[in-house]
Amino acid sequence: MTHSKRQIILLTLIAWLSMIGFDFFLHAGLLAKLYIQPSQFLLPAGTAFSLIPVGYVSFLLLAVALVWLMLRLKLDGWREGAIFGLQIGVLIWGSLMLGLLSISTASFPLLLGWFIGQTLELSLAGAIIGSGLAGTRLSRLFIIVIVIIVISVIITIILQSLGVVPTSLAP
Repeated sequence: MTHSKRQIILLTLIAWLSMIGFDFFLHAGLLAKLYIQPSQFLLPAGTAFSLIPVGYVSFLLLAVALVWLMLRLKLDGWREGAIFGLQIGVLIWGSLMLGLLSISTASFPLLLGWFIGQTLELSLAGAIIGSGLAGTRLSRLFIIVIVIIVISVIITIILQSLGVVPTSLAP
């Protein structure tokens, strides 16, 4: 199937949006307790918060790489995309985790959380990209991603409201 540049750009942006939505759930929800622990490795909360857009640009680069690789390898379909994203995630985040474990003061639970969470994030993006490359309408994918984001925000708010995760990075 041939895809226009416009379709590829929109698909990349939709996949990136899915990564941002999942990332909110991951860091403001599941991993939030790990960020309030004192650490020489992590920036102060205010500084880290102000730099969130930089992290999101890094996800855009990963989305671009996934789209580019999946096009070159002629992968399509949500399942192939999810598996490919998972494989790439294991390689990228596993390598990063091991590298940081060997040279930094980052805690093992934090690195493991990043490894698992960011790998799943790339798998989700791969599924979105694979669906788009297989012909799923981009408007449908966009709606699916918006639903994923809304569910992620709702679950995060519920976790915070129940006191399961902290609502502030201040110790």
